[in-house]
Amino acid sequence: MTTIRDSTADRPGHEHAHQVSERIGPGSVSVVRTGARTYEGLNERGSTVRIGPADAEDCFTPGELLKLALIGCAGMSADRVTARRLGDDFAVTIWAHGRSDHDENRYRRIEEEVLVDLSGLEPGERAVLIDVMEKAIERGCTVARSVEGSIELATTIDGQPV
Repeated sequence: MTTIRDSTADRPGHEHAHQVSERIGPGSVSVVRTGARTYEGLNERGSTVRIGPADAEDCFTPGELLKLALIGCAGMSADRVTARRLGDDFAVTIWAHGRSDHDENRYRRIEEEVLVDLSGLEPGERAVLIDVMEKAIERGCTVARSVEGSIELATTIDGQPV
């Protein structure tokens, strides 16, 4: 069986490898067990992420990764339209808020909060940019479109619910 050594394999305590699947193709990712309830994720470009429970050091939980995927996708989807109006060096921070429903063991609602300073724009320009950003996210965010109907997703841009 063929294996792929991951980028951390040269460090002590990281002797695991990702087995090669015959089905690997564009967009394929893998995880390999690194310990009790801890895993390392790997993409085809060699980037890694540690995954584990909330009490594991240096790990993201699967729920945190879901929220990161949502807000990363939202940011990437709105990036070009925002840069056209604010410049290529605009600053933005995007948060995802929400906890899973313990009884149902699922996320029911996640709130995306886009923190971007639009105070330099006229009120009409601000409203237009927020609308354009919202539409870009709705059209371009594959992750949000994939969870639509399963998770209530609310977005706020510069304090404005959209």
